[in-house]
Amino acid sequence: MDEGVIDFLVIGSGVAGLRAAIELAPYGNVLIVTKDVPTESSTEYAQGGIAVALSEDDEVGIHFEDTLRAGDGLCREEAVRVLVEEGPQRIKELISWGAAFDREGRELAFAREAAHTKDRILHAHGDSTGREIERALLNQVRKLSSVKKYPFAFTIDLIVSGDECIGAHILREGKVTSLFAKATILATGGAGQIYERTTNPEVATGDGMAIAFRAGAVLEDMEFVQFHPTSLYVQGAPQFLLSEAMRGEGALLRNVNGELFMERYHPLAELAPRDVVSRAIISEMVKTGSSHVYLDLTHLNKDFVRMRFPRINATCKIYHIDIAEDLIPVSPAAHYVMGGVKTDLNGATDICRLYAAGEVACTGVHGANRLASNSLLEGLVFGARAGIAASQHRQQSLEIRKKMILATVRPATAINGPDGGTGEIRALLRSLMWQKVGIIRCLESLSAARERLSLWLPYVDGICLKRQEQELKNMVTVAYLITEAATARKGSIGAHYRSDFPGHGKDWKRHTLSTRDTALRGA
Repeated sequence: MDEGVIDFLVIGSGVAGLRAAIELAPYGNVLIVTKDVPTESSTEYAQGGIAVALSEDDEVGIHFEDTLRAGDGLCREEAVRVLVEEGPQRIKELISWGAAFDREGRELAFAREAAHTKDRILHAHGDSTGREIERALLNQVRKLSSVKKYPFAFTIDLIVSGDECIGAHILREGKVTSLFAKATILATGGAGQIYERTTNPEVATGDGMAIAFRAGAVLEDMEFVQFHPTSLYVQGAPQFLLSEAMRGEGALLRNVNGELFMERYHPLAELAPRDVVSRAIISEMVKTGSSHVYLDLTHLNKDFVRMRFPRINATCKIYHIDIAEDLIPVSPAAHYVMGGVKTDLNGATDICRLYAAGEVACTGVHGANRLASNSLLEGLVFGARAGIAASQHRQQSLEIRKKMILATVRPATAINGPDGGTGEIRALLRSLMWQKVGIIRCLESLSAARERLSLWLPYVDGICLKRQEQELKNMVTVAYLITEAATARKGSIGAHYRSDFPGHGKDWKRHTLSTRDTALRGA
């Protein structure tokens, strides 16, 4: 086993990880570890935009209220206040670094999305906002000589000595390296791949949540998984996200009989919160015996539609769909985990020197349901905060603890190879979670999932060191935590809906906490 010592370790290269690395750069050497190429993250695939109160007729207070309303009563108000108040400055900073958001003339162009009461969504190249933000941040990182990228490196586990995180064990090119750092930031994104249908990239296997859990960190609100209402549903096509912005521009939802239905479910119709729209779509699919509904933009100006959504248009054309002329078959897909590693407003976890930011973290900013286009802003704001906080450890020494931990670590080798049986379990896991712990849950379905996951946990815990097997271990771990939290919350709120407990239930404002020692407890 090789070893290395650095000042700061950032695990993940999306918006939160890159923004944290930029903040850390003046204070020492920074290593950004990512298990694929640096651009392969959920940030790269984010289409719709980034929400910020910068237009003349908007205010941070209105953005604050919209976020609280979408969170269905479970947002931490202090976290939301940080998000909306610091967001404008982070966006201006990003623009100064070269991010090119769409404009109307010389002014920034703001759009509206579901559950927003003002036009406050910035977008880039129509529907490639995340890609533009990633580009701007990577360009900024390239200017910083103290920041290095370490691609195709899989983080197996954190190194914890006493109550401190002092680095991580990394798998790369068939061998394990121990990287020791004064501070470590998790920015690994979400866990959408545990579901059969997801908008997330293949790298989103819940790695950061799982390794933090194994290290002894507290995870919070894991039952809250957001399902995006509209992903492309075409045989043989990827589960491609059809942006919320399409409904913001006037797209309608129709069932397979051609009937509009959203007004029956919510007064905001197509602009209702995501959890409401997803459940409405599922209900219509059940009523009509169909596997999908339709997104309809045919009543809108055709040139505008194609120009506004060029990336979506190009993808749909591959499958012989003209988004301006044809009804688009869509169905919900797992999109975002509101829960994650519990942190304070500066990204600090309950393990000293370990920080988390972005989707892997849970500050409480999203509550039970994330407001559309708040995730990229969260990455910018809380990524920067985590970087600032982690930089405070720059004077600390690692030498004594490093020697102590090396004495207890056995040398190990690992070979990246075929799935070795993990592929079948992975497919079964994704199907299980979609069917039993998906958009609509109940005790019967959750109990069935829990029983199956309990059988898999010992198996994956003992598998050898291959990337595919480590991913499966993390996926089963996170799936189990989501199932446990969903079982514990005997009520329906936000994205967590139980058909056997349709009301909020007792003590609904509590947050579920998952720990290694107690598995789950209410707080």
